[in-house]
Amino acid sequence: MDQPFIFAIDDDPQVLRAITRDLRNQYRKDYRILSTTSAKEALEGLLELKNKGEVVAMFVSDQRMPEMEGIEFLCRAMNYFPNAKRVLLTAYADTDAAIKAINDVRLDYYLTKPWDPPEEKLYPILTDMLEDWRGNYRPNFKGIKVIGYSFSPKSHEIKEFLSGNLVPFQWLDANAEEAKKLTQINKIEAKDLPAIIFDDGTLLKAPAVRDIAARIGLNPAVKNELYDVVIIGAGPAGLAASVYGSSEGLKTLLIERKAPGGQAGTSSRIENYLGFPAGLSGADLTRRAITQSTRFGTDIISPQSVKEIKTKDQYKILVLEDGTEVTTKSIVITTGVDYRQLTTPGIEKFTGAGIYYGAAMTEAASCKDANVYIVGGGNSAGQAAMYLSKFARQVFILIRKESLAATMSSYLIDQIDGVSNITLMPCSEIKEAKGETRLQQLVIENLDNNETQTVDADALYIFIGARPYTDWLCKNIIKNDKGFVETGRDLNSCVDFDKIWHNNRDPYLLETSIPGIFAAGDVRAGAMNRVASAVGEGSMAISFVHKYLNEI
Repeated sequence: MDQPFIFAIDDDPQVLRAITRDLRNQYRKDYRILSTTSAKEALEGLLELKNKGEVVAMFVSDQRMPEMEGIEFLCRAMNYFPNAKRVLLTAYADTDAAIKAINDVRLDYYLTKPWDPPEEKLYPILTDMLEDWRGNYRPNFKGIKVIGYSFSPKSHEIKEFLSGNLVPFQWLDANAEEAKKLTQINKIEAKDLPAIIFDDGTLLKAPAVRDIAARIGLNPAVKNELYDVVIIGAGPAGLAASVYGSSEGLKTLLIERKAPGGQAGTSSRIENYLGFPAGLSGADLTRRAITQSTRFGTDIISPQSVKEIKTKDQYKILVLEDGTEVTTKSIVITTGVDYRQLTTPGIEKFTGAGIYYGAAMTEAASCKDANVYIVGGGNSAGQAAMYLSKFARQVFILIRKESLAATMSSYLIDQIDGVSNITLMPCSEIKEAKGETRLQQLVIENLDNNETQTVDADALYIFIGARPYTDWLCKNIIKNDKGFVETGRDLNSCVDFDKIWHNNRDPYLLETSIPGIFAAGDVRAGAMNRVASAVGEGSMAISFVHKYLNEI
């Protein structure tokens, strides 16, 4: 594509010259730099750029300008380039306004003047935002195209896989004109859908996820090596463990059965994660973590499941789904939790065809002008409601309790209260899902008076419960009655612990009932169920891995 623009606006000519100079010194190879002292002139220029099909990647605007304040300019500029990054230049006295703008206009960052030296105070910040912009920007697409039916479970599975693994793709509904042309040219029949067309023109018809992974190089062959630590599960805890393991010199393998990021990776926006005042998406957090982990040398295999763990002397042997075996000295289990499956009549029938567990970002485009229902009262449900409200006609949040106060962060409740097309339905429960080939209606019961109503529903997103992914673990790894892995001191109160544990020391804090096998994050009994705590546990687990490795 043609080089995108970085647009700088400041009414002070001296400051404008300085920011323009610094932007050109660092970014002129990849971006065109525009600058002006007039906010009104800038808006006129944006209209011209838009009409020419140009793209603006970032706005850098001063706050105090005579024609309009910087926040107002950034709001109006979003009408032309809504995906551009927004940076506000402020004096120290204006920081309160800038912080307010983070919530009100989704400001990405504010910089206090002066920013010298730019190598420390300007470039790292802008570069990170520009990389994020490039990662999410979709020009006239020349990459992978996925053709299928919008309410097909198989299409949903493929979209979830590609987006979860941060693979850019263009979705084309089979009924759209471009899709019809492509299916005709490539002789794709209805039975071949979903189909994938790659940028080199090659084609996969009705592929399995594993076939796609092999085609795009996501699932490399397991190396015939002895690992110091194998981490099972690439959610926040697993990614943190892989970063610390590899960075501290351990030969590290990370195995993920679906897509990196876990439940957090599907979040449209995490706003209370330390160090990100403007918030960040789960996909962005995952991208950063994977980049860190691979930079330190972690081997990553995805999608791949571990179906069995065996022990032999001091070694652990993992048997993968395809029969491959991996040998390691230690293991960290970070498989996290899945959303609890609803057994309500009709739910299973329409899963992937209007009913989704998580997946708010993947299917959001199909919710344009739709009536969308969300089940769940936690932060994941709230974040999904905020995101889907940008597309849907109306979003309804169904909870069994009387309010969200006990289950959702207060900042998120406040945001939801401020959105006109989000409606809370307390004391409510779904009794049935109806439709023909896709979800069309929901039967909802009011738990206060037991009255039911049938409503039209285009989509239902489920964010309830926490079922640990531990059914595959051997019996010698002790779990509680809900399936969460017991660790550390809590093992001493477990009935079978003395029969299993044969070491002359007590288990380390995050160690399971088998020496050298650890658990961290949401899969562990007693975990805090927060992204930050999962990251902390994942990194902490590696310190205990070091202690264990020093013993053997």
